[in-house]
Amino acid sequence: MTALADRVIEGPAPAGRVDLAVAAVAGISRAHAQRLIGDGRALVAGRRRRPSDRLDGGEVIRVELTAIPDGSIEPTNVPLRVAYEDATMLIVDKPAGLVVHPSAGHAGDTLVNALLGRAIERGERLGSISGVDRPGIVHRLDKDTSGLIAVAKTDAAQASLMRQFGDRTIGKTYLALVRGTPVADRGRIEAPIGRDPRDRQRMAVVGDGRAATSEYERIAAHGGYALLAVRPLTGRTHQIRAHLAHIGLPIAGDLRYGGGEGPGGLRRQFLHAARLELARPVDGARLRAWSELPADLAASLAVTGIEPDERLPVGVGAEVES
Repeated sequence: MTALADRVIEGPAPAGRVDLAVAAVAGISRAHAQRLIGDGRALVAGRRRRPSDRLDGGEVIRVELTAIPDGSIEPTNVPLRVAYEDATMLIVDKPAGLVVHPSAGHAGDTLVNALLGRAIERGERLGSISGVDRPGIVHRLDKDTSGLIAVAKTDAAQASLMRQFGDRTIGKTYLALVRGTPVADRGRIEAPIGRDPRDRQRMAVVGDGRAATSEYERIAAHGGYALLAVRPLTGRTHQIRAHLAHIGLPIAGDLRYGGGEGPGGLRRQFLHAARLELARPVDGARLRAWSELPADLAASLAVTGIEPDERLPVGVGAEVES
């Protein structure tokens, strides 16, 4: 493998699928490779190929990891609550209602727009290897899920964080209030997730879906509700929402997945990314960040009569393992 320039890598392909070959040559995840192929930034012998095309092996693959900034994305001046920041990355406490990156219907009101505005104000940049419309982004949260999301300021940090997500070495803990009570204090859900054939806007447990695993721990239960700490071991779309609905414990307030209106009139899923643990790209030190329940979820929880305990984070912040 040869690095030809800043974040441009070239090397011989192993035999097999194009997306797997690109991932191997560039040292990135398969999902990342598929995005680069779609952007035209991963070529086989100078030509675009489909991710599923087969290679004999030995073909020259050229991968351009760094993307040219998308000038059509407008920066905005939106205050962001930051749990952690250094020269290479930051962890933002995303509020509910904020979409992570531009998409249909959300061209200028996303976290990406706010991050660009913040970076310009500070004379900083954002990682560019995830795609032209996703500067700095390494993972996402649903629009109405609140909590912690990691953002890369440099290409090297973005590559490191994306690799950690691909290798499943990043720890994520969500707080979820569900209708019903789990049979056991702890549980593990291993069920494949794909598009719901009856509703393409939903995900569901389906036989031909992608493998998905979630673990949960019951923190407390009262009044027909239970507060869970949920740790997704894979990163499928709507994984926690679909998994909990599948075992008969839909998330309160999740109108799409059967949770109905939540306590106190809550009309967004009671799902909060409360803890994030990863290897800090700048030096590999273990970084642990936390975010307390936002006001709307704390008020909804209070209606159930469930008392917060020491397992719930207090405030928003982070610590680095010395």
